[in-house]
Amino acid sequence: MRRTPLYSAHRRAGANMVEFAGWEMPVQYSGVIPEHLAVRSKAGLFDVSHMGEIEIAGDAALDACQNLTANDLGRLRASQAQYNLLLNDAGGVVDDVIFYCLEPNRFMVCVNAANAEKDFAWIHERIAGRVAAENASDRYAQLALQGPSAAEILQPLASVELDSLKPFHSAFADVCAIPCLVARTGYTGEDGFELYCDPERAERLWTDLLLAGEPAGLVPAGLGARDTLRLEKGYPLYGHELDETTTPLEAGLDWVVKLSKGSFIGREVLLRQKAEGLRRKLIGLELIDPGIARSGYRLFKDGREIGRVTSGTRSPSLGRSIAMGYISADQAFAGNDIEVEIRAKPARARVVPVPFYRRQTLDARY
Repeated sequence: MRRTPLYSAHRRAGANMVEFAGWEMPVQYSGVIPEHLAVRSKAGLFDVSHMGEIEIAGDAALDACQNLTANDLGRLRASQAQYNLLLNDAGGVVDDVIFYCLEPNRFMVCVNAANAEKDFAWIHERIAGRVAAENASDRYAQLALQGPSAAEILQPLASVELDSLKPFHSAFADVCAIPCLVARTGYTGEDGFELYCDPERAERLWTDLLLAGEPAGLVPAGLGARDTLRLEKGYPLYGHELDETTTPLEAGLDWVVKLSKGSFIGREVLLRQKAEGLRRKLIGLELIDPGIARSGYRLFKDGREIGRVTSGTRSPSLGRSIAMGYISADQAFAGNDIEVEIRAKPARARVVPVPFYRRQTLDARY
């Protein structure tokens, strides 16, 4: 298994380490629930250095990347970021990514850890000879400072005015005297920042941030809390809600797809799917009966199997069991009471809108 530059710091902090996407990562420190609630109320610091980074540059970089992606990169200006999708010829999701426009015709793409090598090969094959692409994952460590107190904690340590850094904007700045790309992005539904830095300086940045943020309630947080936080917001996780057999229309990500921008890989399939209608849709569920609907559990309506759960947990913020899953499109309406099979027994559940958890602020990821 691979290890991030913060592995020793995690061990010293007593983190419970687990395998994730080929990496040995901290799943929790004090516990998933206290870490989750700290991010919702104050702030948490995550090591997400397992994520991959791909750099794309050249005079034709924008045109080349427009063909690779479903969203419209032409809307991006330097220092802006965009949630985007790489699609295959069948309209399935190769990966969901963040494109950072560092300057005109120069992009840094943050990709999911399990897909880094696949994504680079996929991108390189389609743009080779036109623009330069590099798998730069080994040149970056990534820390995510998330929570309502994130800006208060980061501002005294940063050389950039954070009030000028709007959601999905970025800037090159020093944090704790360490050069970083500071982006107002995240995967928790809270305000927050993702900091990209030299791996050799990541441990010092981690230590200095935790020390400076401790009086404001900052805690280290693991992948367990990251997962419950994203699930409360209804954010998809690749390999669960998204994969190469699932289209963005089925996943409720039609707002990401800009069919009017012109040609891109998978566009014709999506146009046809939009015209003909969907066979299945991603939905949110709240359990009425006790239990937790885990990934892979079967969903039923009047004794007929209609779908499967993709993610489920007991929401620390809401105090009830929530889940997401795919079901037949004709059953995918709010208020529909269905059943989830838990340990060979039926449990009542209700289809509900997502997100399950809302803040009265601009969404921190999308």
